[in-house]
Amino acid sequence: MKNLLVRLLLTTILIVVLANFLPGIHVDTIKTALVVSVVLALLNTFLKPVLVFFTLPITMLTLGLFLLIINAGMVLLADYFIDEFRVDTFLNAFVFSVVLSLSQWILNLFVKD
Repeated sequence: MKNLLVRLLLTTILIVVLANFLPGIHVDTIKTALVVSVVLALLNTFLKPVLVFFTLPITMLTLGLFLLIINAGMVLLADYFIDEFRVDTFLNAFVFSVVLSLSQWILNLFVKD
């Protein structure tokens, strides 16, 4: 449980930092960033596996690169659900999801289970 909270807080900090550096990503408050990190975690836990299953043929055809499109779709879906979180274009969502995933991967190397 403690590990989950640490990862959510790290993701929240990353969202705030990326919103300040990437154009087209707007987060109004830190509370909003926390809500975005929780919503993204829930979407990635429950909806993403279903989407990956149904898009398995195209994912295999593109050698897994279609998963980047699914990640960007998760960010746009979070944008749809949260009013204080805005993403201007699909390209902004794509870049945000790639940078967020890479940053989470690097930070999670330091958070031990």
